[in-house]
Amino acid sequence: QVQLVESGGGLVQAGGSLSLSCAASGRTFSRYTMGWFRQAPGKERELVGTINWNGDTTNYADPVKGRFTISRDNAKNTVYLQMNSLKPEDTAVYYCAARVRSTLRWTNWGQGTQVTVSS
Repeated sequence: QVQLVESGGGLVQAGGSLSLSCAASGRTFSRYTMGWFRQAPGKERELVGTINWNGDTTNYADPVKGRFTISRDNAKNTVYLQMNSLKPEDTAVYYCAARVRSTLRWTNWGQGTQVTVSS
């Protein structure tokens, strides 16, 4: 099991950039596929993107493709979400999550960090 703590949220103008970090506890971070999710007010939580255990494979939801980049540093037990060209519709609480490699269930979640994009 890992515990996850996000940081880096805040308020940014449309067109700006923001970088989120998710620090994981424990010594087995590389066992996990990591994901970023978001939940806007009144909407369901949605997947933003994922990164595999060694960082060589990433996948993104269509609304963020070409604007967001996920990376990880296993030596620092941290996964990152770089968000560029932000839009007001990116406003949400952003969560990182972990699932054991080769499984489908997201078993560990961070507490979330608020990202607000003003127009």
